[in-house]
Amino acid sequence: MTKAEFLVSGGIAGFVIEGHSTENEQDIEGKTVCSAVSSAAYMAANTITEIIGDSADTEVCDGYMRFEIKNPCESSKLVLEGLRLHLKELSKQYGKRLSITEV
Repeated sequence: MTKAEFLVSGGIAGFVIEGHSTENEQDIEGKTVCSAVSSAAYMAANTITEIIGDSADTEVCDGYMRFEIKNPCESSKLVLEGLRLHLKELSKQYGKRLSITEV
């Protein structure tokens, strides 16, 4: 299962995504979820750092991505809200493979 946790204490400021949704190499639906989540997370992170210009603490390794902005501007918060909405919609389609929480 892939778990996405949004960091919302004091306003949305980042996320941690971890895990894989595939059960085996032939699990096409699981690969679809992993690909969709990864693509959306990278687009949000790159938009915030490269287009908007907010700096973030990041950590990425296999099956794990942490992205946290210390002082997010309003535009960055909107991008993160968009990511959260997108992943919530994906979780409706792939509920057993994707979990969304907030801390």
